[in-house]
Amino acid sequence: MKSNNGLALGRGHTQKPASPTSRNWKGAVGKLILYLLLTVAAIAQLFPLVWLFLFSLKNNQEIFNLPPLALPEQIRWENYVKVWTTGDIGLYFFNSIVVTAFSVVLTIVLASFVTFAITRMRWKLQPLVLGLFMVGLMIPLHATLIPLFIWFERMGLIDSLVSIILTYTAFNLPITIMILLGFYYALPREIEEAAIIDGCSVNRMFLRIILPMTSSVMVTAAIINMIYNWNEFVFVNTFISSDSLKTLTVGVQNFVGQYSIDWGAIGATLMISILPILAAFLIMSERIVEGIAAGSVKG
Repeated sequence: MKSNNGLALGRGHTQKPASPTSRNWKGAVGKLILYLLLTVAAIAQLFPLVWLFLFSLKNNQEIFNLPPLALPEQIRWENYVKVWTTGDIGLYFFNSIVVTAFSVVLTIVLASFVTFAITRMRWKLQPLVLGLFMVGLMIPLHATLIPLFIWFERMGLIDSLVSIILTYTAFNLPITIMILLGFYYALPREIEEAAIIDGCSVNRMFLRIILPMTSSVMVTAAIINMIYNWNEFVFVNTFISSDSLKTLTVGVQNFVGQYSIDWGAIGATLMISILPILAAFLIMSERIVEGIAAGSVKG
């Protein structure tokens, strides 16, 4: 029997909604699959670190004869002692800290100035300046080596850490400005208007109000800059020739000889170079996530 609207009636049953137990079971299965995928991704990310750590505790024979994740027959902590005492790693480590710290601070300060001027002030060349900085993202790194070398040579900055700091700052400015843009656009203008009504100048408003409000996204940008500056190799290898000014990434070449290579010492050097990045990321991980989340939402 059918009703006027064509629906079948009297068949003895109708479709029932899913029970709460069924929905909970499906949700648990979905979470389990998600956790499994995240576990696999975490293992894939940690594998290179574990491999490098075991690599740094072996000698050349064990490195080439044993499986990558096999434990060494004898743990060789002397590889770390060797690179720190006889390989000038302490000096290279200090140079890396100096270059990275100055570059990161200079980049964040300049990028904050530029982003504030672009997003919170009105002037005729605003779109052009923003476009010029974004063009910097398209310039290949290796295409600038020869022009930069010639320019620094004329200025007497070859074999100087100043050339490295200026280069890192220039190349990191576009990406840092792009990270800050989304957060600055989302800042409420009512705060600035209230500050101006209270007699606050533009400079004081930027230093006392805007910078503290953008601290989370600045930490995110600083970590990204730190990772690039700490691991960079090409510019240091091109502009620096004195052993006393080399950074960790270039100093590792000291363990490559003409007839032999101390792979265990190289692994120990690379492991030492990774530790500051890991420590900084672990300490500021919450601020990094906060900055990424805040900068991704506009309005």
